[in-house]
Amino acid sequence: MPDIHFPIDINEVKGFLASDEGEALYQLAISCARQGPILEVGSYCGKSTLYLGTAARETGNTLFAVDHHRGSEEHQPGEEYHDADLFDPQAELMDSFREFRRNMRLAGLEETVVPVVAPSGVAARHWATPLGMVFIDGGHSLEAALTDYRSWSRHLVPGGLLAIHDIFPDPADGGQAPYDIYKLALASGQFEALETVNTLGILRRL
Repeated sequence: MPDIHFPIDINEVKGFLASDEGEALYQLAISCARQGPILEVGSYCGKSTLYLGTAARETGNTLFAVDHHRGSEEHQPGEEYHDADLFDPQAELMDSFREFRRNMRLAGLEETVVPVVAPSGVAARHWATPLGMVFIDGGHSLEAALTDYRSWSRHLVPGGLLAIHDIFPDPADGGQAPYDIYKLALASGQFEALETVNTLGILRRL
């Protein structure tokens, strides 16, 4: 287990990332620091951002955190992962950005993490910065997952890392969209599989 020091209790941060997956993200972000900045899609309240952002801070890197903060399909009222504390009754919309900003402030990451508050495809429309690592954990519909993969994987430098969360080879264990884009990356001939940590699939750009 890596020696990671957080100014706040990582277990108190809302999110769905297992500790072994977070620790793997931290190590990956450390390893690719010289290749370019890091970008994550799907920050939610910032659990993955803390792991990646801490690694970025320690290596003098930058993390771009892309999320519209209106929640994925499963976060909406009446759905399985809806959190009433993150619902804005005035706008009648889910809003995780206030909680995200609070966690970044408490963790001392405001000089390292650049929030990009926009849908993934919109944020990528004029993107031109080469990336050393991309972490995809956005919407789990096939359309959303494909948008994330097509928008951001092409900006990875050779040797850059692509990490995809919620890989479930068995459909009985979970939704298939993240696994579909994982297989798409391999089939493209542009990526090689490195390892899988829990449900985190890790590939390298050739």
